[in-house]
Amino acid sequence: MKDVTISFDRVPIHYEVRGSGAPALVFVHGWSCDRSYWDGQTGDFASQYQVVTIDLAGHGESGLQRNSWSISAFGRDVAAVVEKLGLKPVVLVGHSMGGPVIVEAARLMPDRLAGLVGVDTYRNLADVRTAEEIDQFLAPLRANFREATQKFASSMFISSSDPDLAKRVVADMSAAPPVVGFAASKAVRDNDRNLQAGLQELRELKVPVVAINSDYRPNDLEAAGRYGVRIQTMSRVGHFVMLEDPGTFNRLLKETIDEFAGIVGREDRTMLGH
Repeated sequence: MKDVTISFDRVPIHYEVRGSGAPALVFVHGWSCDRSYWDGQTGDFASQYQVVTIDLAGHGESGLQRNSWSISAFGRDVAAVVEKLGLKPVVLVGHSMGGPVIVEAARLMPDRLAGLVGVDTYRNLADVRTAEEIDQFLAPLRANFREATQKFASSMFISSSDPDLAKRVVADMSAAPPVVGFAASKAVRDNDRNLQAGLQELRELKVPVVAINSDYRPNDLEAAGRYGVRIQTMSRVGHFVMLEDPGTFNRLLKETIDEFAGIVGREDRTMLGH
């Protein structure tokens, strides 16, 4: 079922719901992507869970009428869908930029959460990028968004990646609206301290957070642990782990959901005095 809700600033947010069962799974795409990037997951998981895929504002079918393309605003898009559907308990799954986005959504509705799953994200939580580093990264996007995005997206695959898949993703991402893509890219890089604060908040609330990451780039496991994030790694894949090896990714995600469900079950029994 496809539907639409209205976010806090009146931007229409399109989403799709399949299946039934708890916990509900809400999938959030990354920068310059859309909900179709989860097509390799929806079929498998909808047989057991209620599965929701979202187009963030400025992406896919959702609206473009927004003044500030911030991570906080994207988080409110996710919360708007969860609240409209009345989902509880819910597992938020976010790829790349979707990782910080689901942290912001979680801060708005901690009582609804079973847990968070980042996908190739949260890999360097000790890092806080300087203004100079951010400007250096953004300069090519500012000069020629399409060309810079093609180069950036190509770098997120490895030599053994399926070239047809890589070509499709590169073409897709580089066709994103430049005004949204540039502002969202800046927002992600400006968000380091806010991400750290949000993860610390969730840790104090005892919300479990797991990241399923590729090992094609280093993962700072020690820093992740300090913020309550447990990282699992996949090999022989690039940044788009759920596209390149959906079988392994889906297995790891299912194991994580089962773990979260066990935690929620223990907490429910504790509250009932058992």
